[in-house]
Amino acid sequence: MTYRVLITDDEERMQRVLTKLIDGVDGISTVTASNCEKTIEYLEKEHFHLLITDLKVPELGRLEFLRTVKSKAQDLPIIVLTAYGDVSSIIDIMKEGVFDFLTAPFEKEIFKLAVNRALKMSSLTIENKNLRKALELQYDFRNIIGNSQQVIDVLKLVGQVSNTNSTVLITGESGTGKELVARAIHYNSNRAGGPFIVLNCAAIPENLLESELFGFERGAFTNAEKTKKGRIELAAGGTFFLDEISEMSYSLQAKVLRVIEEKELEHLGGTETIKVDVRIICATNKNLEDLVKQGKFRDDLYYRISVFPIVLSPLRERKEDIIPLTKHFLKKFSVRMGKPLISLGKEVEKLLVMHKWEGNVRELQNVIERAVILCKGDVITAEHLPVSVVKESKPVVRDIERIPDKPVQFDIPPDGVSLDALEKQLVTQALEKSKNNKTKAAKLLGLTRGTFRYRLQKHGLEN
Repeated sequence: MTYRVLITDDEERMQRVLTKLIDGVDGISTVTASNCEKTIEYLEKEHFHLLITDLKVPELGRLEFLRTVKSKAQDLPIIVLTAYGDVSSIIDIMKEGVFDFLTAPFEKEIFKLAVNRALKMSSLTIENKNLRKALELQYDFRNIIGNSQQVIDVLKLVGQVSNTNSTVLITGESGTGKELVARAIHYNSNRAGGPFIVLNCAAIPENLLESELFGFERGAFTNAEKTKKGRIELAAGGTFFLDEISEMSYSLQAKVLRVIEEKELEHLGGTETIKVDVRIICATNKNLEDLVKQGKFRDDLYYRISVFPIVLSPLRERKEDIIPLTKHFLKKFSVRMGKPLISLGKEVEKLLVMHKWEGNVRELQNVIERAVILCKGDVITAEHLPVSVVKESKPVVRDIERIPDKPVQFDIPPDGVSLDALEKQLVTQALEKSKNNKTKAAKLLGLTRGTFRYRLQKHGLEN
C-alpha cells in the first residue's frame, strides 16, 4: 500500500525539507500545495492519508481552514507545524480534531514518529470502513449503525455465527440493541425463512412464564379451555430469542436446558414429548457469572447458553457512533412524520456527544424522535432537547469553550515558551492526577486513549 501525504506550506523551502524527510520512507508519496485554495482543490479531487500544514493561511482564518479540510475529508489526520508560541491557538486547533502539532524547529525522529502514527491511524480507519462495507455486502446489517471498533467487532461475530446452530448469549446494558443483533443473526442464517419468536422474561409474570414458554394442554389449569403451543414450539424451524433470561426462576431454567440439549419439551399438564427444531439466542443485562456464584442461576445452563458470547458496549464507550446514529434517527423520523430532512446544529452535536446516555441507543432514539416532533424548521437546536441532556452536557461544553478565553492561566515568560515542553508537562500532570491510569489521564486532557499513548511515546513517558 502506498500512502499519499499532502504538504501545505507557503514557503517552498519548507515544502522541500518536508518532502525530503517523507520521501525517504518506503511506501509514501507526497504532493505539495502552497495555499489553502490549492489544498482544498486537491482534497476535492483526490484521496490522501495525511495532511501536514502550517498555520500561515492568509486566504482563510486558520480555524476556518481546518474546518473546511475536515468537511472535505472527515477522517483525514492532520499534523500542524507552527513556530508560534500562542497556547490559546494550539488549544483552538486541537479542538478541531487535529491529530498532532509540532513546533519548529523539531527533531527529525519526532516528526517521523508523528507521521508514522498518523498514517497508522489512517490505515486502521480505512480498514474498518472496508471491513464494514464487505460485511454489509455479505450480510444485511443496515439497521446496526456505527463505525466504532466495537460495532465492527460485533458485526464480525454475527457474520461468523449466523450460519451455525450454536446457542448465542448476547450481553449488554438495556438499550444497547441486543434484540437487533439477535435478529441480524437470524435473518443472515439458514433459518431466515423460519419464524423469529421473542419472549422477554421480565415482561411476563412468573406464574404465566412456564405456559408461555412451553404451552399447555386443555384443562392444565383454570381457564385452559384448549391446547395451546408455547413460544418455543412456535419458533420451530426458526429462532427463539429469550430476552432477560436472568429473570427466569431456577426451576424453569432446568426445563430450558432440556430444550437446548435434547431439542424436546412437554406442554404444561401434558405427558407427550414434543421434538422441536429451534435455535435459541439468549440475552441479559446482568452478569450471569455473578448470579451463578450467588446460586440464582444454574451453572450448567450458563455454560450451555454461553457457547458463543457477544458483548455489546454501552453508547458512552463508543462516542464516535453517536452522530451517525443520530443522523440515522433524524432521517427515519423525518420521513415517518412527513417532514423535510432535518439536520443538527453544531452546538447540539456537542451536547449529544457529551451526554452519558444511561439508556444507550434506545434513549438516543427517543430524544431524537422528540426533537423531530418539536422542530418547526430544518435544524435541531438545544431547545428541542430534553432539559436533562442540556443541563448534564452543557457545563462541560462551556468549560471546553472557555479555555482559550483565559490566557491568564498561562504565564508566558518574556523569552517565550516551548509548546512541546508545555504539552509534556500537561501529560505528566494528567498521569499524576489519575494515579498513572492512562484511560483517566486521557479523559482529563480530552484525548482518546490511542492519541494519549502517542503523546506518551512522543515525550518518552511510556513505561
